[in-house]
Amino acid sequence: MTKDPYKIIKKLPSAQGDLNYWSLKELQKQGHNINKLPFSIRVLLENTLRNFDDFAITKENIETLLNWKPEPSEKDIPYKPARVLMQDFTGVPAVVDIASLRSEAVRKGKNPEKINPLIPVDLVVDHSVQVDYFGTNYSYKKNVDVEYKRNGERYEFLKWAQKSFNNFSVVPPGMGICHQVNLEYLAQGVIARDGNAFPDTLVGTDSHTPMVNGIGVVGWGVGGIEAEAAILGQPIYFIMPEVVGLRLTGTLPMGTTATDMVLTITELLRRQSVVGKFVEVFGPGLDGLSVPDRATISNMSPEFGCTVTYFPIDDRTLDYMGRTNRAPEQIKLVEDYAKANMLWRENEDDINYSSVVELDLGTVEPTVSGPKRPQDKILLKEFKEKFGSLLKEVHGREYIPIEKREVGRWLDEGGGNQPVESGKQQLDRDLEIETKVKNGLKTVGVKLNNEEFALYDGSIVIAAITSCTNTSNPSVMIGAGLIARKARERGIDVKPWVKTSLAPGSKVVTDYLHNAGLLEDLEALRFHVVGYGCTSCIGNSGPLPSHIAKAVEENDLIVASVLSGNRNFEARVHPQVKMNYLMSPMLVVAFALAGRVDVDLNNEPLGYDPNLEPVYLKDLWPTNDEIFEVAKRVLSPGDYKKSYGEIFKGNEQWSQLKAPEDKVYQWSDKSTYIKEAPFFNGISEQVHEANEISNARVLLKLGDSITTDHISPAGSFSPKSPAGKYLLDKGVEQVMFNSYGSRRGNDEVMVRGTFANVRIKNQLTNQEGGYTTHMPSGEEMTVFDASRKYIEDNVPLLVLAGKEYGSGSSRDWAAKGTTLLGIKGVIAESYERIHRSNLVGMGVLPMQYAAGQTAASLGLTGKEQISIEGIKDGLKPLKVLKAKAISDDGSEINFEVVARLDSLIEIEYYKNGGILHYVLRQFLKA
Repeated sequence: MTKDPYKIIKKLPSAQGDLNYWSLKELQKQGHNINKLPFSIRVLLENTLRNFDDFAITKENIETLLNWKPEPSEKDIPYKPARVLMQDFTGVPAVVDIASLRSEAVRKGKNPEKINPLIPVDLVVDHSVQVDYFGTNYSYKKNVDVEYKRNGERYEFLKWAQKSFNNFSVVPPGMGICHQVNLEYLAQGVIARDGNAFPDTLVGTDSHTPMVNGIGVVGWGVGGIEAEAAILGQPIYFIMPEVVGLRLTGTLPMGTTATDMVLTITELLRRQSVVGKFVEVFGPGLDGLSVPDRATISNMSPEFGCTVTYFPIDDRTLDYMGRTNRAPEQIKLVEDYAKANMLWRENEDDINYSSVVELDLGTVEPTVSGPKRPQDKILLKEFKEKFGSLLKEVHGREYIPIEKREVGRWLDEGGGNQPVESGKQQLDRDLEIETKVKNGLKTVGVKLNNEEFALYDGSIVIAAITSCTNTSNPSVMIGAGLIARKARERGIDVKPWVKTSLAPGSKVVTDYLHNAGLLEDLEALRFHVVGYGCTSCIGNSGPLPSHIAKAVEENDLIVASVLSGNRNFEARVHPQVKMNYLMSPMLVVAFALAGRVDVDLNNEPLGYDPNLEPVYLKDLWPTNDEIFEVAKRVLSPGDYKKSYGEIFKGNEQWSQLKAPEDKVYQWSDKSTYIKEAPFFNGISEQVHEANEISNARVLLKLGDSITTDHISPAGSFSPKSPAGKYLLDKGVEQVMFNSYGSRRGNDEVMVRGTFANVRIKNQLTNQEGGYTTHMPSGEEMTVFDASRKYIEDNVPLLVLAGKEYGSGSSRDWAAKGTTLLGIKGVIAESYERIHRSNLVGMGVLPMQYAAGQTAASLGLTGKEQISIEGIKDGLKPLKVLKAKAISDDGSEINFEVVARLDSLIEIEYYKNGGILHYVLRQFLKA
């Protein structure tokens, strides 16, 4: 029976007949100041009103939202999303977990088919394609062939899930990136279901889920663990958010792009500390931003640190829905519902925000970001100078202008016919590499067959047009194509050492580039389509060409990548590339032409035409009118209809995959991809009391900004790593290792990959990478091997960390791997929202130093034995616990930590050993 404690259910006429809706306007009439609430809070309020059951969602929850104030609150609120979005890296382990719950249900004598998604789930396979082949018209086909060869078992498992589970759909490989598919097709704005109309809301198992905020849909990234709970009917609880208003004024200047705008906003909002908050965009500057521009901003919410970056529904929203082939009756429903229920963008000045940040879009300048954090903004005009200072500060090398380098005379931007002199290293019959050093800066001459060039620190070896952030925006994609066209007309080409790739977020992009004749221009510069997926943005750059890889590896070159992505953390894009810069697709093409990042594109040529005339960026940069004219001519709802009309069909390889028919998955001991999750096997039906943490050892002592990529890398791994050794022992050849991300369905691989990032710096050892010092033996070994010794000796483990622990992607294995290593708690200065929640969701206790305290200020070395008291009795949200660290000499350090269990339900999850343990026990009781 529908509960309506405020008597506000009204009828909304629609093409489907009259629909019930929970009227915020009626609440306004009752004296509640709904008009002063941010739009995003209004959506959350409607969510609690509609899902009110006086059990999981109470009247107190509703009152908490009704009385939202701009000031911080410690009250938690529930959220039940209408649907869940997944990508395959995080989706496969989620499906493994649900399948494992079914297996345990069978062992407990229960009906496994009762365990099913209760809300729609769309899983888009987009994270597995890798750029093994590039620069040719066969690249796409061969990359897809390799993708299926590597991932066939995973894909068969997903087809099984699609057949076995209710409410579960799979978008096959090669169709697009999940967030672009969501923006262009899956998102409805308003949902009509079971006779009710309500806002489209979701959570996604990828941190860039907020991209859909750009079309007026509230949604954000969560760990796979939280998503699984939502799928199984559990509300997601979180602290009532502050809402920061981002007021935009002005318009973007000529020559700037939406990418420049979002990188500017990233740096601005990071500085304002919006971690864990909502951001809502308003102001006159919003009128001139298209939905793709808005979505570009929302996409990078995780890089700002906020939960959502919300754009209310307005005429621009409806216009975009029409352009992307949404049904007219659906667009009418969105408009009618938003206007009837106070969710239409109007009366912005009435709204009270927690704080307001202002940006005049007219001040935005061409921008890049890097070399290892998205918020590290660099103005294009200062890029060359900044590169030189970074080279010295980070890598200890003096920068030498290119004209003064050892072999600058054979350059012409890196090529020429410099003879290879004595001292050359003959690597094989066709490849020669010569190294010269001047003031610490290396020049490496490479000769392969009849081609010669020089590589330096700062040479670009990867140029990738990739990621949903930018490939969803036709203006920058068409702009990149126009730069390629003008470069062809001037007779200049991409440098031979640059690995180029084009990975659109949907097939619509390929269609409009083809219709404009721009795909041919991009291909002429070797920007061929390599796949429809995240590629370099997720770390699937594929190997560098062997001669480039050898030159880089053997000479320790500090080479660079340029990509139109949203992430550039250490070792993410490629383990051999130490500098990674985010930029627009247009600048990616320009820098690929230049071949290096130490170039002032405003004043120095990209290259020289056949007549030795210099070609500058300004000669190639298209005007806004040129871009608009092409867009007007080639963008069509018909392209969206064609691409999304066959979105679930897949290619021939997908249709030929055979999936099991059983309702309970039959696990195979031979599989190295899919293995039953170990978390639920033999679970007790009763909850054991939480225990104190006694005499724990520190497995890792880490600094600031440790990302989930550091904790659980997604990319490739070495045969010498614990994960590599495991697969070799299982008979898997190195060429078939695939990536960590693709093997998240196998806990044996993933636990060995936890804290195994080659760039992680554990202060307990001098070695970079996944190493630690075992105590008290003092022996240095891998993190995995040390954890096995500690577990064997029944020694609990801790991690000590600095600020922003767990920033980056929503990665459930960063928490799952942590618990499987035997880590009972983490003590950090601060946490990124999703990872803290994931730790709780896996029964690991996140703790926070008292304000102003750090490991360093307390004198903690990480070699102590640490005990935590106050866990067993009287746990409450944000309880202060007593910690004691005892050194080998017997000296003690006593300090306090805050248990970051932020709500009562999180305490229950923690006591149960995790959120899914809680859900399973509830099922077993029922």
